[in-house]
Amino acid sequence: MTMGSNVSLTALSENTGSAIVSLGWSSPTGEGDADVSVLLLGADGKVRSDADFYFYNNPVAADGSVQLLGKEPTGDGSEDRISFDLTAVPAEVERIVVAASRYEGARFGELHDLRVTLADAVGESLLRFVIEDAGPVSAIIFGELYRRGEEWKFRAVGQGYESGLAGLATDFGVDIEDDIEDDEAESAAPVAEETSTAVPPDARPQPALEAVPAPRPPADEEAAPKRTARPRTAKKRVTPPRAPAKSLAENETWRPARLFPVSALKGDRDREMRATSVLLSVMAQVPRFGRRITAPFGAPSGRMETFTEVSLPHGDTPRRPDGVIRVERAGKLWTALVETKTNGNALKSEQVQAYMDIAARRGYEAVITLSNDVALEGSPLVDVKVDRRRKHQVALWHLSWAEVAHQAQMLIRHEGVGNAARTWLLQDLLHYLQHDNSGCHGFQNMGSAWVPVRNGIDDETLCQGDPRALEVVESWERLIRQVCLRLGGELGQKVLPAQRTRRGTDPGARRARLADQLCLEGRLHAELRVEGAPGLLTVSADLRTAKLRTSVEIPAPEQGYPLTWVKRLVRQLAEAPADLHVETLVDGQTGGPRGTLERLRPEPGDLLPKDGATRITGFRLSLFKGMGSGRGNAESGFIRSVDDAVHRFHSTVVVRLDAPASGRAAAKERATV
Repeated sequence: MTMGSNVSLTALSENTGSAIVSLGWSSPTGEGDADVSVLLLGADGKVRSDADFYFYNNPVAADGSVQLLGKEPTGDGSEDRISFDLTAVPAEVERIVVAASRYEGARFGELHDLRVTLADAVGESLLRFVIEDAGPVSAIIFGELYRRGEEWKFRAVGQGYESGLAGLATDFGVDIEDDIEDDEAESAAPVAEETSTAVPPDARPQPALEAVPAPRPPADEEAAPKRTARPRTAKKRVTPPRAPAKSLAENETWRPARLFPVSALKGDRDREMRATSVLLSVMAQVPRFGRRITAPFGAPSGRMETFTEVSLPHGDTPRRPDGVIRVERAGKLWTALVETKTNGNALKSEQVQAYMDIAARRGYEAVITLSNDVALEGSPLVDVKVDRRRKHQVALWHLSWAEVAHQAQMLIRHEGVGNAARTWLLQDLLHYLQHDNSGCHGFQNMGSAWVPVRNGIDDETLCQGDPRALEVVESWERLIRQVCLRLGGELGQKVLPAQRTRRGTDPGARRARLADQLCLEGRLHAELRVEGAPGLLTVSADLRTAKLRTSVEIPAPEQGYPLTWVKRLVRQLAEAPADLHVETLVDGQTGGPRGTLERLRPEPGDLLPKDGATRITGFRLSLFKGMGSGRGNAESGFIRSVDDAVHRFHSTVVVRLDAPASGRAAAKERATV
């Protein structure tokens, strides 16, 4: 599409009751990012109330019409996805504005390949709009959905705002408080923040009739105006989980009774049946969790029922998918078949193909596969044939057990579900998934090529173009995505792989280039973007030396004296491991002074270049550890060693560092809405 053009969704697809809108971009540094927002507008072009503004602190509409699904890594950056149930949008809403904003003084002109895409309920991409030359703006309206009679249309907008999210929101009628008022209110009434929409969406205040009238003030006394709770654009603080209550067990060998036991599981079939039943039952009983799992697949918000071991006719022999999910809304059903694998077992193409055919004949919307494997962009886990001649199309989606555990962690530890019984159900589900006997541990095997590639690098016989190197690169990418899910679930923050590739690079070509690089250098490399961290967290596995390196680069302060910088850095790292390596980065040189923290603590000045005129650009902090040799997830395995290295580095080093100074100034730049 071109700027200003519009198109009817029904002209593109028959499956437009729900849609997924994706906003994407790439960054040459791998660090560029933005936050999406959605505004529902009435006939006057304004929001009906502040509740019609959806962003990171208010990601889900109570009626299920809007849900921000979060960021997903792509081959050349990341994209933010938004799920719309257009059948649930209130009749008085005529336009839906989809926008994004940057912060900390960043501008969209610094990003590449700004784009918005829209897919229908079966995941079929319908349209794409690329914004060229965004310029020095900090907020952009990418596009809008709007009504024309009984149908929905999409318009490519591309309008920028130099005033950022605050200016954009003000134009559409969102009420904005200035920082001074907000600070005064917080100091005078700390409870005010608890009533803001920074709390979990289910707990947001809703208009309701008062059961008991409030006491009236005396006639001669004027009532003070009541402060209205408003959305806050400052990101909510993460609240750590409460310490567990003291156990009444006589000794540590006693184990609490569990709703979902794992001790009786004997074989793969038992594990698959139990895992499917446990997951689907919790999805049905904890609506927010069920919605979180199914919304990316185009499911509407509604009453959910789940079933296991359902017999469905298919030729001479009936088929029994592992599960069925049905969601009812306004008398309409959305149905998905579920095929589950555990314990590292691979999905079978012929089995998934049969379920796709059954779903197409019965008018079901989707087939969802669930296994320990992690799907990669442009690299499907199973190959199936889709008959485009059929009027009804079925979507094929994949879900990793690591993603299921991640969503449970986010709700339990950081967002809440507003109900103690539902929280307990989620906790029991998470305990089951993480148990050694469940078989639901996520990506666990680097594949059959891992050992030959390591041996080939060690004896220098691995040649460029070897398909085994490409297999190892794909396994490495799956592992890094899983590491991001686990770390993000623990922190309650977004953790994504950062890509540094040219605009429009094909994922397959990018992996082939990395495979050739592995053959030449013998190293696997990845960068993780952790929200709130002072820089990218880098992970490097050197297959020649069997060493893992985790590191982060910190930019030098813009003001002050170098000796003050290094002293302050050493003080921040007072509790960090003594074997932490600290290196000074200097302008125009490959490396500056370096040393372990143990040696630098008494003499921080050793980090300063001998030539006082050399400009310091930053500091690199690194931890080294031995790399597991096995291809699996055992204690001595490579996968476990990478996971442990990232967790140790973040918990002992990164959390002790201050965010960049610009991050503190961001609180002033982000308006309080």
